[in-house]
Amino acid sequence: MDSSSQTSNKDAAGSVPVIIGSIAVLLLLASLDQTIVSTALPTIVSDLGGLDHLSWVVTAYILSSTIVAPLYGKLGDLYGRRNMVFFSVGLFLTGSILCGAANSMAWLILSRGLQGLGGGGLFVLALAVIADVIKPEDRGKVQGVFAAVFSMSSIIGPLIGGWFVEVLSWHWIFFINIPLGAAAVFGFAIAFRPQGNRKQHKIDYAGAVLLSLALGSLVLITSLGGRTFDWSSIEIIGLALVGLSSAFGFIYVEAKASEPVLPLKLFSQNVFVVTSIIGFISGAAMFGAITFLPLYLQIAQGSSPTLSGLQLIPMTAGILVSSTIAGRGMSKGSKYRWMPLAGTATLFVGMLLLSSLSPETPYVQVGIFIAVVGFGMGFIFPVVTTAVQNSVSPELVGTATAAGLMFRQIGGSLGVALFGAIFANRMADQLSGLGGGSGIAMGAEFNIGPQTMAGLPAPIRETITNAVVTSLHPIFLIAAALAVVGFVVGTQLKEIPLANRVAPRGE
Repeated sequence: MDSSSQTSNKDAAGSVPVIIGSIAVLLLLASLDQTIVSTALPTIVSDLGGLDHLSWVVTAYILSSTIVAPLYGKLGDLYGRRNMVFFSVGLFLTGSILCGAANSMAWLILSRGLQGLGGGGLFVLALAVIADVIKPEDRGKVQGVFAAVFSMSSIIGPLIGGWFVEVLSWHWIFFINIPLGAAAVFGFAIAFRPQGNRKQHKIDYAGAVLLSLALGSLVLITSLGGRTFDWSSIEIIGLALVGLSSAFGFIYVEAKASEPVLPLKLFSQNVFVVTSIIGFISGAAMFGAITFLPLYLQIAQGSSPTLSGLQLIPMTAGILVSSTIAGRGMSKGSKYRWMPLAGTATLFVGMLLLSSLSPETPYVQVGIFIAVVGFGMGFIFPVVTTAVQNSVSPELVGTATAAGLMFRQIGGSLGVALFGAIFANRMADQLSGLGGGSGIAMGAEFNIGPQTMAGLPAPIRETITNAVVTSLHPIFLIAAALAVVGFVVGTQLKEIPLANRVAPRGE
């Protein structure tokens, strides 16, 4: 590595706390926008109309952010993390402004898509930047903090969204990103110096387009299949054909590309393959728990939306404790193979406990179950990310990080779609005896809050409560089964000592 690269790395390393703080804020904003709209959606729909397109306010963001994640990883490797952070923040804040100014549902959905194009980059770059300024044996601590930030955002997002709707207006759930994002990127710009070493590159546009089509088709199928369109409909079959043909085309193009978006040689590495599978499975379990636990707390336990968010804090606490333990363990002993195993085993126990919930379960007991789930997840996400970054060559760090995050997001999307279909079908079966006079809207879009429940007759309220709890049990059992699969896969992980992988950027 030349002297200029050494100097730039020292300059960047000298401002590590500012870099980490700035990136943490950007990661918080990007992850918050996956959940912050949930409690504001009824108000948004009443203001803008378009009830039929309500789900796309959420789907547009997740879809676009998932599609661009691998591309950001490659562009970060090619053109530098600093420049790509500026670009992604610019897209994210522009999308936030447009979302806040939206006066129609179509405008809001398109703006959410633009916002996701920036948010997807923040997810990837936030993790990859750490590999630029932190030694491998110390990354576990920082990744643990980021894992806690990501988990916390899933819990406080609905709380913040509800507060803005009540105190100001739903527009502010987007406008708040502007001052916080600007301050964070300003701190990052000052602390993280340019790394240099620019050269001409050939971007794999064909691979990027084909990968986007494949991922986009997959997410659209899981979002629309069985609800908006029948599984046998021409729309779903068409999406499946597009997805399959794009996937095969992507493999063909990547095998010949000089600088592929997602190098196929990564799939020949044990650490990448194993951690990607674990990330996929854990993402499905995590998003499933975060999505459906508030439903249990609000309907079965009678908690308000705000209180149900607070009642999920034990999950964040569990993640924080275990991720801290994992980070310190990796720093001291450079051993990490046991951590994903411990995480998936603990996740299995936690999900199994959640499958035993009933309407009468005391919250203290519920809180313990939730904490066990969080404790398991904290041993997984930061460890698998650090393991991947440690196992690949420096020029592939961003690409490998992006791919790992992509598998986690896809796992979460597919998991929630599967769990949602199971829940909706079981609810429809169990409540089929309730007539239209009950005042309950049935079907895949079943939605009922604690205020509505309070106004129902006691027999109907009890029937609905039991139906919700019974319908949630298979979800947690499937998540437990996925944790077992993750444990089995984790036993095949080959551990590469972190101390042997210390290589400065630009070498």
